Amino acid sequence: MKHINFPKDFIWGTASSSYQTEGAYNRDGKGASIWDTFCQKSGVIADSSDGTLACCYYDNYEEDIRFMADAGIRAYRFSVSWPRIFPNGDDPAVNPLGLAFYDRVIDCCIRYGIQPHITLFHWDLPQSLSDRGGWLSAHTIEAFVRYAAVICEHFSDRVTYFSTINEPQIITKMGYYDGLHAPGYRLSMLETLDILHALAKAHALAVPAMRRAAKKPVKIGFSSTGNLCYPCSENEADICAARTMTFANTKENILFCHHIFCDAVINGLAPDFEALAPEITADLKSDDTLNFVTQHLKNVWNDCSELNPPLDFLGLNIYNGRKAGADGFTKRYAGFPKTALKWPVTPEVMNWGTRFLYERYHLPIFITENGLSCNDHIFLDGKVHDAERIDFLTRYLLQLSESIKEGTPVMGYFHWSFTDNFEWHSGYDERFGLVYIDYPTQKRIPKDSYYWYRNLIADSAE
Repeated sequence: MKHINFPKDFIWGTASSSYQTEGAYNRDGKGASIWDTFCQKSGVIADSSDGTLACCYYDNYEEDIRFMADAGIRAYRFSVSWPRIFPNGDDPAVNPLGLAFYDRVIDCCIRYGIQPHITLFHWDLPQSLSDRGGWLSAHTIEAFVRYAAVICEHFSDRVTYFSTINEPQIITKMGYYDGLHAPGYRLSMLETLDILHALAKAHALAVPAMRRAAKKPVKIGFSSTGNLCYPCSENEADICAARTMTFANTKENILFCHHIFCDAVINGLAPDFEALAPEITADLKSDDTLNFVTQHLKNVWNDCSELNPPLDFLGLNIYNGRKAGADGFTKRYAGFPKTALKWPVTPEVMNWGTRFLYERYHLPIFITENGLSCNDHIFLDGKVHDAERIDFLTRYLLQLSESIKEGTPVMGYFHWSFTDNFEWHSGYDERFGLVYIDYPTQKRIPKDSYYWYRNLIADSAE
């Protein structure tokens, strides 16, 4: 194994989310989420599956956490299911059985020496709230703030790290604009940006509420994703161009970019809607004028100076990026390396992307997701050999170590994901895990990459 150098106090972790793993969709008082509803629609999930069973994590969490401990993993990022705590999103009282489940998970983590990191919202909005307007309703924002405070108050005696929202860019783009994710809407760009603003406001109001509710000081952030670029050479002009293109305002980049959300909730700056207004106007299905679009966006986003309560870290979900330079984007050659999900393999983005984002936002960084889907299967010897994943992770982590050498304060890395799971609109066809799930039997089989990760963690400790 090529030697990878990281600081001794670097946090090696792994990650999952509630809907993708838990199953038990209607047990112990849990309410329906928009994903429970969405998956029942014909043709929206590649293999016509759903998260009814998923990885049966609700019953098997201790086995999974024990596997984490055996690998030397010392941090586990998971999400709480909002409708498991408040079945309708805004119930007068919490569901005690929902809290009890996560009590068991957290206590199990601590028993095995694993630091729990909680994500409050990883896309499973209570269906009842969606029926009453969802993120376009101020009531949903209020309900989220209350939910966030309840979770922080209850678990902060044992949990230090909390993230408010996972990937607001994907929530808006794929859930409300493209319609590929729950709730499956196809809104105009203008309406979708209103959803994004609602998420920003929910985050901004939740942060101080969480700090007030916490039993002890906590660390709060969120996880962002979006377009990232890396330079085609070490030439300063190419580096400058790659940095500029990472934060460019273009039609294809309106929703899938870090700065559309991060500028507001970290730097208190409204997006550059003057530049984007013509593209947004062209997307409308009405005769609204350019002036109307510009004024509407200014009115909605006029509170950006109030959307940026202090944060403790920025989570980054990084999978791939684009090579760029002074001459523009570099076209990928025929046969460019891709994952099973056909995402390009671009490890350099872990170096330059983290550097560019730290330069702009000046927050300590966690890599809260990174990994790839492989065509994993059980070999004749009963094992799962995933050399492609090992090679991918080696390349990306080598680049991340270069960013750290250049001074980027990256505190930890969470591999996505620990087990194979329900991969949203791709169903169970895509496998991201270090541990293979044989879905008919729910048997767990550590892959070769699991043992590789264990060795990496052990080597880093030395």
